[in-house]
Amino acid sequence: MSQSPDVQVRRPGADLDEHLSLLRRRWLLLTGCVVFGGTAGLALMRLTPPAYTATSQVLVMPVGPQEPGNSVTPRQRESLNLDTEAQVAQSAVVAARAARTLGTGAPEPVEVSVPPNSAVLWISVTAPDPAAAAAQSHAYADAYLAHRRESALAALTAQQQAVLSKFKQVNAGISAVIKELARLPKGSPEHAIALQRQSVLNRQAAGLALKYDTLRTVAVTPGTIISRAAPPAAPSSPRLPLYLGTGLMIGLLAGSAAAYVRDRLDTRLRTAADVERLTGLPVLSDLSGAREHGVLHELACAVVAACPGKRLLVQALPADLHASSPAELAVSAPLSVLDGSDVRDLARADAALLLVGLGRVTAEEVAAAVRRFGRHDVPIIGVVTAADAVPSFVPLLEPRTQTPLGKLVATGEFGVSVSAETTPMQVMRQTLPGQQP
Repeated sequence: MSQSPDVQVRRPGADLDEHLSLLRRRWLLLTGCVVFGGTAGLALMRLTPPAYTATSQVLVMPVGPQEPGNSVTPRQRESLNLDTEAQVAQSAVVAARAARTLGTGAPEPVEVSVPPNSAVLWISVTAPDPAAAAAQSHAYADAYLAHRRESALAALTAQQQAVLSKFKQVNAGISAVIKELARLPKGSPEHAIALQRQSVLNRQAAGLALKYDTLRTVAVTPGTIISRAAPPAAPSSPRLPLYLGTGLMIGLLAGSAAAYVRDRLDTRLRTAADVERLTGLPVLSDLSGAREHGVLHELACAVVAACPGKRLLVQALPADLHASSPAELAVSAPLSVLDGSDVRDLARADAALLLVGLGRVTAEEVAAAVRRFGRHDVPIIGVVTAADAVPSFVPLLEPRTQTPLGKLVATGEFGVSVSAETTPMQVMRQTLPGQQP
């Protein structure tokens, strides 16, 4: 329930206690949203088709003598860059090779992960059928290793061709130097320079020959499958904790938002706590279901103690509260009780008391009554709330001094008067047997 903007009181939501109080007031709406969210999550889980995940584990090995150098870190302890290899395993080239191996169209997307401090790739495929998931995971692993082998062989062949080409150039240089030495006289400076160049070319040729032989004897081992994918026995999705937890969380958030909006838009006063919280007025007593004499006595004492004068204006909200009440509770008080039916009541009243029917009045109506009394400088001593039986304030029969007849006529207290003020004299005349008005 939202407060009226004309009443300066604290609004809900200022701290955690007020948030919890708001949720307690709207627990039914909150519980309904949470239950609906959980039910929707379970229904969505039942409608979601099952999916199976199969995983192949591939041990990646270095290939060739020219493997890119990688710094050893806590994340990567091998000379291989497995993060790069994981991206290669998910590339379109590997997917196309796997599709050719399976003899079908495009396979399911693959997911590749790298456990820390290892040289192993986990190649996982999720498919509606467990056998298809295992076959596609294995096809991806084979396609990755085949692609890695072809790439390594191509790189190795390119290196061999480069070394062989350089070796041929050096041999051609050696042949040219030998021919030049045959024409130069021995002991001449040119002959010594040619000998020096021949020695350098011979060393280069020996190094290139050794490197070429090394490249030709390199064993290309891209890796091996250490764990083949097997058809999973249970589906990997949908998972009950995920769907149920998500549904409950969404229901909780939606219920909290709905409870807050509902609390802000609903201004009806249903309990005595709502009156104090939304209007800022003190509740002197809550007579909902009260029939004990002690409760009525305490109410009378509170009214007399709070009233600054002798005339108390009792305002019922709504106006037909007494007519719609199945029973009334008589509350005696040594005060002149006004009900507002006389045009002079508002001017003569020393204080006002609001009688609020729970469940039938909104905070805006109470705020309007507060503004009305405030314009006439009539203080409001408090609020009395009631649900099934409303109180009827009756003045006590107290002795008072004799009033001259002229004053009675001047004040309108003699004979029939339009004022709603009830005096002890009127009550006495009405209670005497056989008395005519």
